[in-house]
Amino acid sequence: MKTLILSVLLSLAVTVYCLPIPQVTVQDENFAENYLKRFFNLTEETGPTRRGGISPVAKKLSEMQRFFGLNISGKLDTDTLAMMKKPRCGVPDEAVARFSTFGNNLKWEKNSLTYRIESYTPDMSTAEVDESIEKALQVWAKVTPLRFTRIYSGTADIMISFGRQQHGDFYPFDGPDGTLAHAFAPSPGIGGDAHFDDDETFTFRSTAGYVLFMVAAHEFGHSMGLSHSDDPGALMYPVYSYRNPDTYVLPRDDVKGIQSLYGPNPDKDPLEPTAPTTPDICDSTMVLDDVSTLRGEMLFFKDDFFWRSYPQRNAPEQTLITSFWPEAPVSIDAAYESHELDSVLLFKDRKVWAFSGYDLVSGFPKPITSFGLPKNVKKVDAALYDSETAKTLFFVGTNYYSYDEARKTMDPGFPKRVDDTFSGMTKKVTAAIQLRGFTYLYSGPYMFEYSLNGGSLLRVLRNSYFLPCNRS
Repeated sequence: MKTLILSVLLSLAVTVYCLPIPQVTVQDENFAENYLKRFFNLTEETGPTRRGGISPVAKKLSEMQRFFGLNISGKLDTDTLAMMKKPRCGVPDEAVARFSTFGNNLKWEKNSLTYRIESYTPDMSTAEVDESIEKALQVWAKVTPLRFTRIYSGTADIMISFGRQQHGDFYPFDGPDGTLAHAFAPSPGIGGDAHFDDDETFTFRSTAGYVLFMVAAHEFGHSMGLSHSDDPGALMYPVYSYRNPDTYVLPRDDVKGIQSLYGPNPDKDPLEPTAPTTPDICDSTMVLDDVSTLRGEMLFFKDDFFWRSYPQRNAPEQTLITSFWPEAPVSIDAAYESHELDSVLLFKDRKVWAFSGYDLVSGFPKPITSFGLPKNVKKVDAALYDSETAKTLFFVGTNYYSYDEARKTMDPGFPKRVDDTFSGMTKKVTAAIQLRGFTYLYSGPYMFEYSLNGGSLLRVLRNSYFLPCNRS
């Protein structure tokens, strides 16, 4: 009997601005138990828990929490339930590792593979589908010896089609906003094939649907023999996330995974961009790009990502900037929450973006000179809204500027040296925030706590003070 390993990519429901579910119901508990049975091999045969032992459900909850970087409690808290209720992939997530393969030597024993597009989606032109599929396959070809050739008739190694509901493989799709696609690991017959749910809206570049390139690139990872990764920045993470196809570079975790099966590309272009690594919350040497608040949350920015933290959540949630704000820059230099605009402002090089909720505020992006910053300022290193004075401080090198939010003008007499106001801060400020009646300036991996009045230095802390490592 053929070994068929189905991988089902589900859409990532965009996280909304709301508090977690207030309580866990009996219905939620039943849902969670079914989830653990499906994805973490919770079995009926485990029997009752011995006195003093750990229940099977608690054990599997801990495994699931570890995989998704949640607080490992073994209890069904609101964060865990929220993660369970996100649309996701149908492959079990038992392998707690960065990248993962299907095992049992499920890989192609040849490097030259064929593919055939059997049908198309009406959402896109034929040319757009063709380009998206080819580009998605090239994501894997760039880092391996694998080479893909398109054929137009007969049976290819990778057969690609669009279908609805029951579509001929005994794994029916579920209509709009559920399963986006699924693919089969390398094996004879249907192995390697990729199917896409035609009840979804697929797009070429637009974020008003699911970018076919991103969905296909994930699925072809399964077609090559990769399972899922617990790295939230990896292409093989179980949930969909938006990235710009024109600038996409396969993350390092996926590179390591696929090269563990096929080895590196012998013809690699030395000018190819370096594969990015997902920031690790437990890296004690990490230097944050900036920190901001947003409607009661704290946002910690690093590279392409940010962590969201708020009192009702046990563990910070890591998210791609462009998955949350598709019109934002991929990474930022500085950020702060504007109470005047009820928005978060993101700075990158000489431009600034403002977002209200998920939406780009009309008139943005703007040049940073619109705040009155001089033209010779190439970028803002950190930004801080001072609730005492309703002024925003822009840190540039070892100096800072003061911007009047109400008057929308730069205060006279600036720039000033940072250490003229904040004693002992002689190095560049890399991030800044005001919180709980104190001002916090980050410099490298350290955070300096100042009083609001007089700028007296109170404590020097690690920058993990508000962003603790929750790894057990």
